[in-house]
Amino acid sequence: MRAPTCARLGGGTMNIKVILADDHQILREALRALLAKEPDITVVGEAGNGRQSVQLARTLHPDVVVMDVAMPDMNGIDATRKITSVAPGTRVIALSMHSDKRFVKEMLRAGASGYLLKDCAMEELVLAIHAVMAKKVYFSPAIAGIVADEFVRRSEDADASPLAALSPREREVLQLLAEGHGAREIAGMIGVSVKTVETHRQHIMDKLDIHSIAGLTKYAVREGLTRLDS
Repeated sequence: MRAPTCARLGGGTMNIKVILADDHQILREALRALLAKEPDITVVGEAGNGRQSVQLARTLHPDVVVMDVAMPDMNGIDATRKITSVAPGTRVIALSMHSDKRFVKEMLRAGASGYLLKDCAMEELVLAIHAVMAKKVYFSPAIAGIVADEFVRRSEDADASPLAALSPREREVLQLLAEGHGAREIAGMIGVSVKTVETHRQHIMDKLDIHSIAGLTKYAVREGLTRLDS
């Protein structure tokens, strides 16, 4: 079945500050060129990974962050959670190749205000930015119908996944372990001791009942925390 036609919209009057967070430079350049045509939108920064996007949001105080869901170092879900905590006035629009409602659900639970599919981003992004600035939630038409029932029901077992038992720091360490970083390297990246990282690793293994790095890596990929080509 073909996806619905992407939507289009023009204009606005505010000076909207935007950060583009995606690990593909070519896509960032294309989106920057698109937004440069809008008199009310200014791209104030670009990030190539989730951790950098959090740092930029903290310092630049953007109105909107366009956030790739799958990024190295820190995925878009955890980055969104941190951004909505450190910069509560910032709205996040998820950007993804995937229409899987699991990713949509996790992004919205993390605080995102919109979810765009990449194949429609060039036509929908301006519309989505204006929508979230008007305090609305925006979905690409191709996925709106897929996820509507999921969020109306608010499934009772939404928190039943073992992943929900992990703290934000444990999720962060899990992703970095899955991406091949050692305990000492992770300690330097997140600003804690090696012993603390090892403690997090043990807690993760206990909570997930997975007791090898290979097993944790497979789990992290399956749950969308990272991807094999990160």
